[in-house]
Parts: sequence; C-alpha cells; structure tokens
Amino acid sequence: MGGAMLEGWLERGLSPTGVFIVDPGPAASALNDQFGVTVVSSPDDLPDDLVPTVVIYAVKPQMMDAVAPAYARFNGPDTVFLSIAAGKTIAYFENHIGSPAAPAAIVRAMPNTPAAVRRGITVACPNSHVSDVQKQFSDDLLQAVGEVEWVEDEGMIDAVTALSGGGPAYVFLLTECMAQAGLDAGLPEDLANKLARVTVSGAGELMRQSPEDPATLRKNVTSPAGTTAEALAVLMADDAWQPLMTKAIAAATARSKELAG
Repeated sequence: MGGAMLEGWLERGLSPTGVFIVDPGPAASALNDQFGVTVVSSPDDLPDDLVPTVVIYAVKPQMMDAVAPAYARFNGPDTVFLSIAAGKTIAYFENHIGSPAAPAAIVRAMPNTPAAVRRGITVACPNSHVSDVQKQFSDDLLQAVGEVEWVEDEGMIDAVTALSGGGPAYVFLLTECMAQAGLDAGLPEDLANKLARVTVSGAGELMRQSPEDPATLRKNVTSPAGTTAEALAVLMADDAWQPLMTKAIAAATARSKELAG
C-alpha cells in the first residue's frame, strides 16, 4: 500500500527529494534507484534537523509497537502523523507519539488495495489537534490513489475496514465462485475464468460511470421470468447473499476492534 501511495504522489508532481522512506528490508534500496527518494534502514538514520510535514505509518499493525515510538521525536506543530494501519486507534498513536504537554496531530486512515491502480477509496478520521491545513494536506495525499471520505466518529473506521478495506477480497472471491460455477456448468476453465473476470471488472466500471444505483442496474439486467431472474431468486433468498455478507462484515468489524485492543 505504501508503494502504491508513493507512486501516486510522484505522478501528481511531488518532488522525490522531499521523501524519506524508512525500511530495513533488502528490497527497499531499489526505491531509491526507481524513484529517486531517500531510503534509510532505521529512523536513527534520518537527518537530525528533519521537520517532516507528514509522517506516514504504512506497516502491519502487528509491527506497530516496535515502530511507532521511534518517530515521537518528530512531534511538533508542523507535523501530522498519518496512519494506514488497520486496528490502531488515534488514542494508540497519541499515547506513543504525543504527551499532555505536546499533543500530536493524528489522522487515522483506511485505504484499500485498488489504490494500486488509483481507484481506491480511503476513509480518514482526524483528531482534534489536526489543523485545517494538515487535514487538507492529508486529503491531497490520499486522493492521489483514489477517492477520500472523512468521518468525525472514529468508531466508524472498524466497519469501514470491514466493508471497503476488505471489500476487494470479497469481489475477488465472487469472481472465483463465478468461474468455478461456469466450470461446473461445462465451460472450459480458461473461458470460465475470463468470463468471470471481465464480467466483474466490466460491471464495476459500468457501476462507477452510471448515475443509477446498484439496485436499478441489477433490475436493468433482469428480464421477468428470464435466466437472470432464476439465478437471482437463489442469490437473494432469505439465507443467501445478504445475510451472509452481513455476517461477514460483522465478523471483520469485530476483528478490527480486537486489533485495537
């Protein structure tokens, strides 16, 4: 996700000379050759006089305890901390970065993987110490990889994580299931896979461009007593897609809350 965001920022004209990446991995140095950014293996290697406009946490939540405190030295009125780590709350970062005497400006954000093709959507929540300028700067950064929505209630982020954060995986699973159903119906594997993949991606693009809501688009495809109506009678049964999806989103929301613990 961090790499996708970096590419989006550079495409929008961000100067690579102003970007510092901290990554101890052996592949990280290639980013310097590819993009011209500065790559270091430890926050200790960052310049002593560095005053970043934004510090972005783009690591797995399980790694955050070892990562977050090292950047507390950058806390100040000119720096906002932007996290895209699932489950880690604003309070978590306030406790690891700021203090009562010097509270930190924190933005908690949840993007999704279509950011890699600049078609993601991110929901972000600021704490009370984020200035209007810092919020706008964070919005500009996040918009480089897709659409952005802001919420004031941080409690919504868990459901956001479940719905849009994990949503691409649900769509990919739908594609897998459609392909397997086509295979079971007698189609060759290559054809079943292509039909499922192109149908799902094409329907997504139609939905993006159409002013009509998904329910109307569904009805437009469905002829009375036709083949699609027969399939939808199965998929829209009382024990079918909607209750399963509701249960799935609830499970993912609960897990997001557990990660925050």
